[in-house]
Amino acid sequence: MNDDFHRIRRLPPYVFAHIDPIKAKARANGVDVIDLGMGNPDMPTPQHIVDKLNEAVKDPRTHRYSSSRGIPGLRKAQASYYGRRFGVKLNPDTQVVATLGSKEGFANMASAITAPGDVVMVPNPTYPIHSFGFIMSGGVVRSMPAEPNEDFMRALDRGVRHSIPKPIALVLNYPANPTAYTATLDFYKEVVAYCKAHNIYILSDLAYSEIYFDGEVPPSVLEVPGAIDITVEFTSMSKTYSMPGWRVGFAVGNEKLIAALARVKSYLDYGAFTPIQVAAAAALNGDDSVIAEVRQIYQARRDVMVESFARSGWNLPSPKATMFVWSPIPDQYAHLGSLEFAKLLIQETGVAVAPGVGFGEYGDQYVRLALVENEQRIRQAARSIKKFLAAAPTHGNVVPLAVNK
Repeated sequence: MNDDFHRIRRLPPYVFAHIDPIKAKARANGVDVIDLGMGNPDMPTPQHIVDKLNEAVKDPRTHRYSSSRGIPGLRKAQASYYGRRFGVKLNPDTQVVATLGSKEGFANMASAITAPGDVVMVPNPTYPIHSFGFIMSGGVVRSMPAEPNEDFMRALDRGVRHSIPKPIALVLNYPANPTAYTATLDFYKEVVAYCKAHNIYILSDLAYSEIYFDGEVPPSVLEVPGAIDITVEFTSMSKTYSMPGWRVGFAVGNEKLIAALARVKSYLDYGAFTPIQVAAAAALNGDDSVIAEVRQIYQARRDVMVESFARSGWNLPSPKATMFVWSPIPDQYAHLGSLEFAKLLIQETGVAVAPGVGFGEYGDQYVRLALVENEQRIRQAARSIKKFLAAAPTHGNVVPLAVNK
């Protein structure tokens, strides 16, 4: 019997699976691992959201099957949020679908619109589902630069002119995971104009819309007039409201694409547990001060990480948004590549980071650090890394450079 299934063959080994056993071994040996690798928010969900869940779950009517599109109150709450935050008017009945997190929504959208051999343009490096959702659906991925600048636009034009068949869709992700790049509304206007001219759909991942710093508020591509004609945007409550385990997200935008996603989902799930959806609606309709509080915590952690790591000898770029720092590997270890460097870092310091290669081949000289530990733990990580970097010539196969006297 052939166990080498077609879709599984198209998936590479999961890079992070190489890191997890090393973390587990370190913990088993008594090491206090400071895990900056996984973007798993550590803050509790705000109490009023938990209270609404507890209230709703006591009603036996909520124990029945829910709706794969999302209950009407939740879809209305998301439409209202888009109106307040972005000035975008959405019809909750035809332009909003609730998803089991943005990851599920993205994967099922890829399944809904992709035929075998279809070409999709995707940033590299990027969050893995942006590529592998299409690969699992039989599509072909053409890599794009991740930074939203003129190089991106030139690559977009090359992709359209030289891909056979012509690309069906373009993936956008700003603020970006893992790179933390942010996009301007002017950039979105240029992309929308190009994609409309060439009949290309836009799939925008806006999961980090509310995790921004220094007052630079990320826009939505749907703010561009006419963008909704070709665009669906995905958001998540995981980071905004510290609700990662609740698995609530949304797809909003073009009616044709939303209908395709809703049809696929109708065959696959009945939606999230109704009390979770009720609580999510209460979050969206509630006081935005809880969002500001989460944002302030991440900004304080970002500032502490950048400052303390600089004192350790590792100068990190300061991100404008997201809960991540995307940093080049320190020079003395650059030759190792991101996976081997991440392994060595755990073994020598007890600090875990995400190898950049896990987000695409063009991320191999970088690692991603998540702001998921408190400020004290971040400073502790910096102290361990300072010792590690100070002893750099003695580690692994690093050869000391000759010193001119």
